[in-house]
Amino acid sequence: MSTESRPTSTTRASNTSNFRGPDVPSPEDMYKCVHCGFCLQACPTYLETGLEAESPRGRIALMKAVEEGRTEITPAIVGHWDKCLQCRACEVVCPSGVPYGRLMEATRANVETVFKRGFKKRRARNIGFNGVLPDPKRLNRIGSALRLYQKSGLQAFARKTGAVRLAPGGSLEKYLPKLSDRFFVTSGQVIRPEGEVRARVAMLGGCVMRLTHGPTLEAVTRVLARNGVEVYVPETQGCCGALNAHSGERDSAREMARRNIDAFLDVETDAIIVAAAGCGSTMKEYGDLLADDPGYAERAEEVAERTKDIHEFLSDLGIEAPKGSLARNGVALKVTYQDSCHLGLAQRITAPPRQLLNAIPGVEFVEMKESLVCCGSGGTYSLFEQEMSLRLARRKTGNIVASGADIVATANPGCVIQMEQALNRAGEGAGVRYVVDLLDESYRLGDAAG
Repeated sequence: MSTESRPTSTTRASNTSNFRGPDVPSPEDMYKCVHCGFCLQACPTYLETGLEAESPRGRIALMKAVEEGRTEITPAIVGHWDKCLQCRACEVVCPSGVPYGRLMEATRANVETVFKRGFKKRRARNIGFNGVLPDPKRLNRIGSALRLYQKSGLQAFARKTGAVRLAPGGSLEKYLPKLSDRFFVTSGQVIRPEGEVRARVAMLGGCVMRLTHGPTLEAVTRVLARNGVEVYVPETQGCCGALNAHSGERDSAREMARRNIDAFLDVETDAIIVAAAGCGSTMKEYGDLLADDPGYAERAEEVAERTKDIHEFLSDLGIEAPKGSLARNGVALKVTYQDSCHLGLAQRITAPPRQLLNAIPGVEFVEMKESLVCCGSGGTYSLFEQEMSLRLARRKTGNIVASGADIVATANPGCVIQMEQALNRAGEGAGVRYVVDLLDESYRLGDAAG
């Protein structure tokens, strides 16, 4: 056990601390770490670099140095904290129960309070986190413009001629995902099952997933209705705040959380269904995010308790057996599964997606090596930490190819986008699908076969 002296305060920074402002990492959380090293082989950035400072233990040591006044928050220290994916793999293996995700979110929030980033990064963060994500209408307008850019042929022309490099932020254009032909609409609609109603739920549309994978969200409503679940999609909902919270923009994340709390508690439901792993993880932690808000703390806990991942909910509910085979020309479709970090690690949900895949006729399920190692998406990580993101994407691609799978299934939009782009770059032919898409396809094939 560590014999380090500990600050007397367990909730705020000590008198000598160089953490300052309303959001500071808790010394009580920080000093749970005894530097045992179990986290090292679970951490994606440590696996890639072998550097102590790129491990959870190393990053906590830097937090302690700032807390104890031994160093200021310097660019080098911020660089090590920024390299963290917040995948939460370390929490799963930590024998001391260090709440690393909570520590890192608070640390990043403090960084944004006391540390001045470069102008371009500050401007990009302000536009994205405070201008676009909190405003569903603005997000829709931008999404529509980008979809037109892709479908009109302008994107192909700009890339072919190199004109894209002349645009502001042009270096990031290559990371632009393909947008859905149909965006998922959150208009207060109710999707009712044909038979007996077994449960009533509200459903999150979110932000990125609505624009990039609208048909998947429609598939979620069909699968739920197929299994006797009435689905309500609140009109006044918005982005869950996950990207903001993970990036240290906690004030705007709190505003987003309050908006969703009002929207989802407007009606009585049995659960709030989330199909994006990162969103589900954040909504289950609304209680922590709004713990100091007397007007919302209790309601935040209620939303957190009601929130269920789609795979978790279907597994608990029990599904109608799908009958349509996904086999191709009589040969089973070989499917592997990539554990999205905020489902498999933050929410500790690993069995239900695999159970659903194994229930689909014509699917041969195969495990992949390192299925719980982050693919490198990490929300905005792939934009701001491109080199490490690409390294992790290559690692994941190698494991997908080694599995021999035709399809890699997963549970988060960032993972889908990251793996599609990585497989494309590598010239590999495996497809990327959501688990619920495959389940929906089996139901529809079964219906068509009569």
